[in-house]
Amino acid sequence: MKKYRMLVIDDEAKILRFIAANLKSLGYEVHPFATGTEALAQFDVINPDLVLLDITMPGLDGFQVLERIRSFSEVPVIMLTARDNANDKVLGLNSGADDYLTKPFSLEELFARVKAVLRRYDKTPLNSSTTSQIQNGPIRLNLAQRRLWVNQEELKLTETEYKLFSLLMLNMNKVVSHEQLLCTVWGAEYRDEVEYLRVTLARIRQKLKVVGQDSSFWVNYPGVGYMIATIQD
Repeated sequence: MKKYRMLVIDDEAKILRFIAANLKSLGYEVHPFATGTEALAQFDVINPDLVLLDITMPGLDGFQVLERIRSFSEVPVIMLTARDNANDKVLGLNSGADDYLTKPFSLEELFARVKAVLRRYDKTPLNSSTTSQIQNGPIRLNLAQRRLWVNQEELKLTETEYKLFSLLMLNMNKVVSHEQLLCTVWGAEYRDEVEYLRVTLARIRQKLKVVGQDSSFWVNYPGVGYMIATIQD
């Protein structure tokens, strides 16, 4: 069984010890740091499977640390903060965070979120398919390689973005409900977190725009779900 490596960054010593001790009790390998600068300096050495990152810290704050991590790594990140602010939540998700927990949180909630994010980043396929490649106009998805191209340019997606995109591509021209998308990609405990879906979709749309691909093929059915339609030549 794989022993997952956790990078925990929080300037509050008591919280840092509390999180580290409890994650260690579940068998995780935990590396605690009080500042983002120290954690970033050791990032390549630790090569973490998951980062738990506080927002309000001296020096580099959590958003700045996340931005630096996202410049070179797609490791999953859970933001930890005392701020109960919807704007912070959206900003964190838009910046590439995978989840967001507001302090104080229960151990059960922390453990559930950690397990859910690790499960989401599991490389096992979402669905079985009779083909390893799906083509939709200029978009080509290789399920075996877990890679996506628009024309001849590869589109780099996070694991969450890839799972959402591939699930809809596997169900092309079918409406997939919000609940099914959230439960399949994020986990059953996220079935009502529609904001996660909207923010992730917005990130994918932005990446498509950068490579010159119109995203009108991604159809929104308000209050129901989403569908990827066939792109007409």
